[in-house]
Amino acid sequence: MTIRLLSAALVAGFLAACVASGLQFALTSPLILEAEKYETHASLEPVQASSLIVLAHAGSEHGAGHGAGAETEEWQPAPGLPRLAFTALATLVSGVGYALLLGAVLLATGRPVTRGEALRFAIGGFLAASLAPAIGLPPELPGMGGEALALRQTWWIATALATAAGLYLVAIRGGALAVATGLALIVAPHVWGAPHVAESSALPAAVAAQFAARSIAVAFAFWAVLGLAFGWAWDAVARKPAA
Repeated sequence: MTIRLLSAALVAGFLAACVASGLQFALTSPLILEAEKYETHASLEPVQASSLIVLAHAGSEHGAGHGAGAETEEWQPAPGLPRLAFTALATLVSGVGYALLLGAVLLATGRPVTRGEALRFAIGGFLAASLAPAIGLPPELPGMGGEALALRQTWWIATALATAAGLYLVAIRGGALAVATGLALIVAPHVWGAPHVAESSALPAAVAAQFAARSIAVAFAFWAVLGLAFGWAWDAVARKPAA
C-alpha cells in the first residue's frame, strides 16, 4: 500500500507540475517580469527584492503563500533559465507533496481511490489551499506592499487548515451540527481578517488583478490534473503486478 501510494503520488505530482509549469511560464511569468520593471524604478535594490518575491511566489500559485522582500541577503537563482528551472523544480516538489497528502486523506477517510473521487478531493484541496487563502491574500506581484511575511504565512496556514476541516465536516461527516461547525470554520479566518497592509504602488491595478486571476486559474488546473492523475496512477500501479 505504501509503495502504491508513493508511486501514484510521484506520477501525479510530475504530471501536475508539468502542466502547471507550462501555464506559469505562459501566463504568469510575463506579468512577473513586467512588474519587476516597475519595481526597478521604485527601489534602489530591485534585483534582490524581486527575486525573493518570485521564489516565494512559485509556491503561492498552488496555495503555498505570498512573497515579500527580505532584509538580509539570501541565495536566489539568476534571472532567466536558472530562475525558470528553479520554479519548475519547486512546483514538482509541491506537486508530489500535495499528491501524497491527497492520497493519505483519501485512504484515511476510507473513500475508494478512483479518478472521480480523487478529483473531488483535489478540488477540495484547491478550495482549501488556493482559493480560500486568495480571498484574503490574493497572489501578489513584485512591488506590491503587504504585511510581514511571517504573519501572512501564519494566516495562510490557519485558513487552509480551517477550510480543509470545514469541508471535511460539511462534505464527509454531514449532519446539522457538523455542517454548522464546518461552515463556521470556513468563514472564521475571513471574519478575523487577513494581515494585509495597503501601500501605494506604481504597478497598474489591471496587471495585479490579471496576475491574481491567472494564478488562481493555474492553481485550479494544477489540482484538477493532480486528482485525475492520482486516480489513474493508483489503478495503473495495481494492474501492473497483475499483468
